[in-house]
Amino acid sequence: MASRAAVKTVIMVAAVALAAATGLAGAGARAADADAVRRGEYLFNAAGCLGCHTDEKGGGKPLAGGRALATPFGTFYPPNITPDPEHGIGRWSDADFIRAFREGRAPDGSYLYPAFPYPSYTRMTDRDLLDLKAYLFSREPVAAANRPHDLSMPFSWRFLLAGWQWLYFDTRGPRPDDPAKPPEWNRGRYVVDALGHCGECHTPRTTFGGMEADRYLAGNPKGPNGDKVPNITPQPRFGIGGWTPGDITLLLETGLTPEGDVVGNAMAEVVRNSTSKLTADDRAAVAAYLQSLPPIGPPP
Repeated sequence: MASRAAVKTVIMVAAVALAAATGLAGAGARAADADAVRRGEYLFNAAGCLGCHTDEKGGGKPLAGGRALATPFGTFYPPNITPDPEHGIGRWSDADFIRAFREGRAPDGSYLYPAFPYPSYTRMTDRDLLDLKAYLFSREPVAAANRPHDLSMPFSWRFLLAGWQWLYFDTRGPRPDDPAKPPEWNRGRYVVDALGHCGECHTPRTTFGGMEADRYLAGNPKGPNGDKVPNITPQPRFGIGGWTPGDITLLLETGLTPEGDVVGNAMAEVVRNSTSKLTADDRAAVAAYLQSLPPIGPPP
């Protein structure tokens, strides 16, 4: 009898220990998920996802897509990126999500238009991409159908994107930190070139829509919605060469220029939804990186 009672006691103790361990593991997983969502929210803001994927003027729900983005190649309508399984990205696996950002390919293998700035997002780390996905999947699913793009030929022929990627898309992924540069510079490069995808608007395009690599950040006369996008290289006359680091960080935080003007149009939206939500350290890193770049003037 004593032996049987002892066995029962051992079993009960083991069961309690197992339940406690399971509870701790579950709590740890929930905490990890919450941390991923929190980090993902910061990345979401840094990447400016809200503005492009929300038809604010049309009264659309956040991230349900449908906003018109006019370009020289036609009008793009960014898709629904809520976790709705039918119209959004609710059925996307981690691998699907990373592939879209890293390779510019949809889950079915079709090529994505570079109006979705994957040529810049490809430089994001896997961890940042999965944290971003965790945040998006924590949002409200919206059953809003996607609107097809309205593009002129030949840009409406999606199969030609294979050639476009061959010409213009560098798929090497994240760049390692430059050990010869300080951490602030490396962080600034990551925020500008990858998360913030600043070059996508501030760099002129070729006839077929590729960025002119030798004029990176030197301004774009034919930006989104027909706006002229300024030169943000440290060129003294045509760029921001006369700006102090404080001038740059103040603009990123408030939209106020050194001349006392306030940015408008697309940049006002970027400040409201993105750069004003960066940490002060990240804004300082952006300023340090931009001021280190080669100054580029107008084309000959």
